[in-house]
Amino acid sequence: MDDATIIEFAGRDTVPDPLTDLLRKGAPELLQTAVEAELAAFLAEFAKHRTPEGRAAVVRNGHHPERAVQTGIGPVTVQIPKVRSKTNAPVTFRSALVPPYVRKAKSIEAAPLWLYLKGISTAEMGAALKALLGPDATGFSAKTVARLKTQWAAEYDAWRKANLGRDEWVYVWADGIYSGLRGTDDRLCALVVIGVNALGEKHFLAIEDGVRESTQSWREVLLGLKSRGLNAPKLAVGNGAMGFWAALEEVYPTTRQQRCWVHKTGNILNYLPKRSQPKAKKALHDIWQAETREDARKKFDLFVGTCEAKYPKAVECLVKDRDELLIFYDFPAQH
Repeated sequence: MDDATIIEFAGRDTVPDPLTDLLRKGAPELLQTAVEAELAAFLAEFAKHRTPEGRAAVVRNGHHPERAVQTGIGPVTVQIPKVRSKTNAPVTFRSALVPPYVRKAKSIEAAPLWLYLKGISTAEMGAALKALLGPDATGFSAKTVARLKTQWAAEYDAWRKANLGRDEWVYVWADGIYSGLRGTDDRLCALVVIGVNALGEKHFLAIEDGVRESTQSWREVLLGLKSRGLNAPKLAVGNGAMGFWAALEEVYPTTRQQRCWVHKTGNILNYLPKRSQPKAKKALHDIWQAETREDARKKFDLFVGTCEAKYPKAVECLVKDRDELLIFYDFPAQH
């Protein structure tokens, strides 16, 4: 969140916002109407149920105490209706919109995590949420955020131990994402592995701390995945500068290696002047977008012949991974 955004939100308490005020005033009525519609549908399911006297067996029976639900436009109050059964069969109405005990919309529950990831400290969280949600935002004390951090850590720990052996994993992508943080000696990064299973479903498989994408860091990640049941994928995709490949050959020696064209294109363009980059980028796209491997090789040779004399480093960057850049032609075209 930049300074201008903070100033804009911080000004809510003093600068009237007619649209937000309108939404806040209309939201309780809208929510109450929706809950009443839920109740009407619920009662309709029991319309044929009758008492021995011929009266409706399930009827409304007042409301639960009014409660506020925190939303993106501030707290919205609602009263959930109650029902009662005139027979011995117990019947309870539960709103799908506002389930029992819910006090915050799901988007609001995610807000502290988003702010935390953006660098807002625990002590500043309450003020930041009030700026975003309005002055009535409550329930986000430093203790609450600390509790949420513990919950997030537990959820992450459970996720990173989940069994992967129930799926057959076909393709994986690996990359290192750097932050501005540094360890005692080395730059830290997040080592990320994404996989696609035999059903075509894409999932995050690992997000782990690493040091400079070293072979040892990637070895630990891959061994962790293997211990969780990850089979040897058919193909792995990543850039050429990682220690990932050495680790992959140790842990999954049968997995084939495909160099990432996005990274490769960026690396090659760095060797070219800006005026030449658009044309070169188009020529590189022509290689991997070719219908067949043979056509790709022709486009590959055309790029080399066109640029080798004037931009030898760019051509060297491309040629050194020639085979690994075209491995994907051995796999189904629709993939």
